[in-house]
Amino acid sequence: MDLNLSGKHALVCGGSDGIGRAAAEELALLGADVTLLARRAGALQDAAAALPCRDGQHHGWIQADLAQTDALRAQVQALIAGRPVHILINNTGGPPGGPALTADIAAFLDAFTRHLVASQAIAQVVVPCMQAANWGRIVNVISTSVKEPIVGLGVSNTIRGAVASWSKTLSRELGPFGITVNNVLPGYTQTGRIAQIVAERSQASGQPEAAILDGMRRNVPVGRFAQPAEIGGVIAFLCSPAAAYVNGVSLAVDGGRMQSI
Repeated sequence: MDLNLSGKHALVCGGSDGIGRAAAEELALLGADVTLLARRAGALQDAAAALPCRDGQHHGWIQADLAQTDALRAQVQALIAGRPVHILINNTGGPPGGPALTADIAAFLDAFTRHLVASQAIAQVVVPCMQAANWGRIVNVISTSVKEPIVGLGVSNTIRGAVASWSKTLSRELGPFGITVNNVLPGYTQTGRIAQIVAERSQASGQPEAAILDGMRRNVPVGRFAQPAEIGGVIAFLCSPAAAYVNGVSLAVDGGRMQSI
């Protein structure tokens, strides 16, 4: 199986922590040069320094805010002026929880900007590099909510669905250029996001966090939450030469929690 990504350059959004960092580590292990993008300079510097690095590999980072579209576009353009990007991982933290009906309009607009508009802005900059190489990979880290909406995540359910539709559309447009576009749908994963969701559910219901966590685990057939590396490995596979014929899919990595086929 050909998993070799030597000579490829990956841009990983949200790469300083959680699933983004795990994906960056797996891509580096397959030989890719990796540039991390996130908001916290200190965390980025530490994460980049910790990436696996063989002879000839070069890793770096960009401090950027996905909500600042114009600045984000300029920063990515500066990056590709030095080296083309062949792999793009779109990934960012989820919006706060709560019902859809009572959510502020501003919450929808902010989430739409950070999740969809930012991905579109970055793609418009890096896709010409991929087209020139007749090779590229775009993987969007979304949520199982694009198939089964999650109770209490009204804004997230809405925006994640929009990103999934954007991705499917893009996969058909870019396939002829040797570029695949896929979505990874993580289930319950041991990250800061799960802690946020549990805290919000505890506050809304009055239940102890331990009881909520126990109930969530019981809903997963394998009986546990995923480790970020288990999601990162799937992302890295979709970026590999071996996955060249996988295009336009939304792949759940959820321990079997979803009940739909």
